[in-house]
Formats: sequence, structure tokens, C-alpha cells
Amino acid sequence: MGMADFPVAEFEHRLERVQFAMHAGNIDAILFTSEAEIRYFAGFRTLFWQSPARPWFLVLPSIGKPIAVIPEIGAALMGTTWIDDIRTWASPAADDDGISLLSSVLGKFVRIGLMMGRESSLRMPLADFNTLQANLRSASFVDVSPMVSELRMLKSSAEIEIISAICTIASNSFENADTLFYEGQKLNEAFRAFKIELLKQGAEDVPYLVGGAGESGYEDVISPPDDTPLKKGDVLMLDTGATLRGYFCDFDRNFAIESANDAAKTAYATLYTATEAALDIARPGATCAELFSVMAKVIGSNSSDVGRYGHGLGLQLTETPSIISFDETVLEAGMVITLEPSMMVGEGKMMVHEENIVIRDGMPQLLSKRAAPELPII
Repeated sequence: MGMADFPVAEFEHRLERVQFAMHAGNIDAILFTSEAEIRYFAGFRTLFWQSPARPWFLVLPSIGKPIAVIPEIGAALMGTTWIDDIRTWASPAADDDGISLLSSVLGKFVRIGLMMGRESSLRMPLADFNTLQANLRSASFVDVSPMVSELRMLKSSAEIEIISAICTIASNSFENADTLFYEGQKLNEAFRAFKIELLKQGAEDVPYLVGGAGESGYEDVISPPDDTPLKKGDVLMLDTGATLRGYFCDFDRNFAIESANDAAKTAYATLYTATEAALDIARPGATCAELFSVMAKVIGSNSSDVGRYGHGLGLQLTETPSIISFDETVLEAGMVITLEPSMMVGEGKMMVHEENIVIRDGMPQLLSKRAAPELPII
């Protein structure tokens, strides 16, 4: 098995579930081109996706094991996974970057599934896809996004174990805030110190770390940090997506530097209460829209325009579903989600609070260590 993250039985179970859905939907094969799906069904994990130079393909027939159609450079790694049928070509290629090879694999299928919906991307040249369609004149491509997201939303106990472990690592790192952050420290230095702490605590990588700082709150939550020093009265927020074996945690913590004003304390308490309201109803049978609604009610007219109050979490930093007014996804035991209410604090400032949970039969299980009920001052 080489360096696989899961035993073969995990992948067999994933394949069995998707093939059951394929038979029900009359789908002959699914073509995957994107990292998350190829990793989910093949166990193929590499940072090489950072390079856009080569396309990668995985074909899931409705009967039998997946077939990898990949650049030769990935053959050795794919050979360590549970996939046996690995077909390769020398890539990048001048004219035919795997398309004739892929066409020969897909040639016998009539209804071919493809991710077409929200949160999906093609990740192959559109011109090549047009050629593929021309090569497969008798085939039709159908959208399997809802089917695949539904499968991926329910995490196995092995997946939950890894997510829980990376959440614990991040929680332990946040526990050391008073030794990591201080008045006068540049914001980019605070980020760097926290990233190092996450790695020291056992994170494999820190592909995502955002945040902000300012009096009462921060202007946004996605800007890269600059060299502005932390001032007394600032609220510092760090939001991390650190990874372990390719799975993410995703939660933030807020800290006041030396002291906090009433606006910051009130906003923090409001977000804490909103999260409690969501935790109280996060049970199998509740909908994402209902979670959104109870948090929005607590926040009231101070709501931010961020759009949603949480999302799915797993081998991607954000996955379906969305905790938003129009998402009627029904919660089921085994779903891992974030609760992430946010609100405006005064003019042009905001505050965000985030926890990671797994839905269980009965009360949800916190994967992140619950934040302090009052704004911590360091």
C-alpha cells in the first residue's frame, strides 16, 4: 500500500457508495479532473496540483475499480494507492495532452458524469474538453455534483479522527497565545509566529492562515498581513486552515491586546451566544438554513454581509453545505461543519467567531476546543 492515508477498505466503501448512486441515476462512468475528488476516490495526495501545467483524470466506471489517466510524472505515486489500472502519457505534450488516451478509456460509455455544479471547476483546458466531446459523439455529459457532494458530506470515522487530530493541534496552538502575541509586534510577525507554533504542535502544513487586527475589530478577514504593529486595545483575530494527512481544520480565535473596549466585548459575547444557539439545534434532521436563522436572530441588525455563517469541512478548507438562508441540506450524523457567525462592530469593522463540530446522534461533538466565553485579553 505504500504511503496511503487510509486502508483499502475505506476506498472500497467510497466506491461502493458512489456506484450505488450511479446505478440509481443511470450513469455509466464519472470523469473527475479536480484534486479533491481524485484524492477522495483514489487516495492520490500530492502538492503537485499547485502546478497548472498538467491535467489529471480519474474515471470511475459503474462496475469495477477506478482507472487513472495521468501524466507519467505521477505514475510512481499513483502506484502506491489502491488503483491498479494506471494509464500514462508524457506531459506536457505539444498537441494531445492525454485527450486521445482519455477518449479511448471513455469510448464505451454513454452517460458520463462530470462535476458541473456549485463549488466545482473543470481543471483541464476548455479546448481539450471540446476535443474530448467531439471524440465522444455518442456520449452525453451529465452533472453529478449533487451526488458526489452528498457522499462527501458524510465523513467516515477514519476521516473524523484525522480532522479531530488537526483541530486539537490548532486548539493547543491557540492556547499559547499569550506567549506568541504582544503589543508592538508586527501583524506579519504574529502570523509567522503562529504558523511556526502550528508546525511545532504537529500540523503537517499551514496552507491557510488569515486574520486581522484593529480597535474593536478588523476591516476584513482575508487580507495578507502587513507590518502594522499591534496596539493596546486592538482585537487580533487569526483563522487557520492547518492540515494533517491532507485534512483541514478551519476555525479562528480573537484576542484583545492588553485591554478591550465595550464594543469589542459586546460583539464577542454576541457571537459566542449565536454559536451556542446553533450548537443547541445542531442535530440530525435540522437544516443548514435553520442553523443560519438561529444565529442571524441573535446577531440581529448588526449582521455582516459575509453571506454565510459556516460550511462543510474535510479534505477541502470549505466544502458543501453552506450555513446560509437558502441551503436546505438536512444535517446527518457524520457531517463535519463549521459554525462561523460574523457581525459588524461600529463603522467598517467586523468580528468573526468560528468552531468546528461533527454532527452526532444527539448533541454535536466539538472538534475545536470551545473558545472562551469572554474575549481573552493578552
